[in-house]
Amino acid sequence: MRDSNWQKSSYSGASSECVEVRATNEAVELRESDESHVILRTTPAALSSLLHGVKAGEFDHHS
Repeated sequence: MRDSNWQKSSYSGASSECVEVRATNEAVELRESDESHVILRTTPAALSSLLHGVKAGEFDHHS
């Protein structure tokens, strides 16, 4: 798989304050659109685990 373009959620609308994501050959990368120089790189499996945990409420006690 080749590097892809940054994508943002359709829920962001015209806002420039959102999380953007893209896939690279080895990883999934995330960044804040207004801090585009800071990039979080992770594996697809780790991101999937995080998202499942968030959806299941595993981190709700931290709010």
